Amino acid sequence: MAKNPGGDDRQPRSRSDKALAHRLKRLRAESMKPPMGLSDAETEAREENASVDCGWGRLLFAQTFGEPEDLIEAMRKEGPERRDIAFYVRDPHVLLAAAPQEVFLDPSHTFRLELATYRSSRRQPRGFFVRRLSSESDARAVNRIYAARGMVPVRPDFFWSNRDNRAITYFVAEDEASGEIIGTVTGIDHGRAFSDPENGSSLWCLAVDPQARHPGIGEMLVRRLAEHFSARGAAYMDLSVLHDNDQAIALYEKLGFRRVPVFAVKRKNPINEKLYSSPLAEYDALNPYARLIVDEARRRGVHVEITDAEGGFFRLSQGGRSVHCRESLSELTSGVAMSICDDKAVTGRVVENAGLVVPEQMVAEDDAKALKAFLKKHGSVVVKPARGEQGRGVAVGLETLEDIERAIAAAREICDRVLVEACFAGEDLRLVVIDFKLVAAAVRRPPRIVGDGRQKIRSLIESQSRRRAAATGGESRIPVDAETERCLAAAGLTLDSVPKKGEDIVVRKTANLHTGGSIHDVTGIVHPRLVEAAVVAARAIDIPVVGIDFMVRSPSDPDYVFIEANERPGLANHEPQPTAERFLDLLFPLSGHRAAAQALGKL
Repeated sequence: MAKNPGGDDRQPRSRSDKALAHRLKRLRAESMKPPMGLSDAETEAREENASVDCGWGRLLFAQTFGEPEDLIEAMRKEGPERRDIAFYVRDPHVLLAAAPQEVFLDPSHTFRLELATYRSSRRQPRGFFVRRLSSESDARAVNRIYAARGMVPVRPDFFWSNRDNRAITYFVAEDEASGEIIGTVTGIDHGRAFSDPENGSSLWCLAVDPQARHPGIGEMLVRRLAEHFSARGAAYMDLSVLHDNDQAIALYEKLGFRRVPVFAVKRKNPINEKLYSSPLAEYDALNPYARLIVDEARRRGVHVEITDAEGGFFRLSQGGRSVHCRESLSELTSGVAMSICDDKAVTGRVVENAGLVVPEQMVAEDDAKALKAFLKKHGSVVVKPARGEQGRGVAVGLETLEDIERAIAAAREICDRVLVEACFAGEDLRLVVIDFKLVAAAVRRPPRIVGDGRQKIRSLIESQSRRRAAATGGESRIPVDAETERCLAAAGLTLDSVPKKGEDIVVRKTANLHTGGSIHDVTGIVHPRLVEAAVVAARAIDIPVVGIDFMVRSPSDPDYVFIEANERPGLANHEPQPTAERFLDLLFPLSGHRAAAQALGKL
């Protein structure tokens, strides 16, 4: 056998052997066994039974707990409406065996970014910037985003009281034009949290406002946090992501994260139920509006039977009571009330008789002279089908006879009878009334794009439409049709125009969510007169759940004009307001925490 120079009898190690050795070493380093080379001094310096209160729950560092029973006992102290997470569980099978009825293995993957090899991007945010959370209004905005994403809310004062906490870091993304908070991320410094000898860090609660128009918000928040921990000398940054969140996983892999064998365990509680219980048949086929109500029902222990997932139909049952629903429309809404809402002309007459302010209206017929006179009187008009929903066939702000006639033809494809009514400038306000009480109020704004100086309007609309669809479960997209082209033409633009960087362009006049509009909660500032008018309209129609639409100068101003009533309002559009909770309170008054609190005399 040939020998190597120097008398070494061993064969030279091939590149594949070295790669295998490196992978084995990395697997050992990232396993749940104690770190190799950890000195006694480092072990003693590390805090035992360490946890960090994150507001939504505690992050329990499982590697600092000596026995599984100690960790289980700590998890039993989880507060109500909180979600504790035991992270870095060394032997999940042993922990689960210690309390199989109480805890479960979280179906999430852990990804790690090695900060020593991380490289910052030259790309800069466009239309927004990332900064530290700095005020209580920031905290309230973060909670709004959490609610919109179905995350556990945090008391605003918790954020503020922890603003100087060296272990917790909050970053937010702020829209440059509006000043609104449109994204957030939380970081935990393990070294400062429990003297972690491995000097790690972790990312939690990455969330982007579903109404945000700018691309790359999530990526920039992750990068900013990584740069922050890298500057502090952290070795790595970990995060946990649900195994089926393909969009998020793709982002993390793009940024250089790789999956590591790290496990998390959570308690079996109502918040986590969908993670450990058997999924409902056809649950994934439900749209977000039906799913929101189904989730709330299951959280309360109300039995759910999905009768037609594609149509959004399900039956809720508890204690001998059974109610069939289609999203927020239930058997409690009468056929007469539905008929009133179904015909916009009838709706207008009913609420006008109840004292509400309604716009002047006419039925569109083949009478150019009458249309011309109506247009001359009002200057700008709205064309919409007498029957229809989700903004289909609606054209707003028409100022020429030719545009009106084209819009009438388009509306007749939805319904044979078309209405023309006076157009009032202002904001589109939706008020959700349940059991004749206001539950939520939101301003609906038309879809807009922001120019980057490079792309055509067509491409910008397509990108924005993809983001809206992803944020709403496919419910919101911007159509590229004659109405879009008309809106652009009024601004002297076409689909092939290239707007300047930062130029803000409205691409449709209608503010409906299904045609790309965005929804902004204003429940806290809505004027009492608007609330009163919405409740009067609901009582006039005699409908227990309804969305009342007004045109207003401002949600805090008392002046309004009634537009229409929707018998099946989308409750999922109004976080952080408790729309699904109030809907279940209406259907099953004895279910949920509210009834329990009343029974105990706490309300």
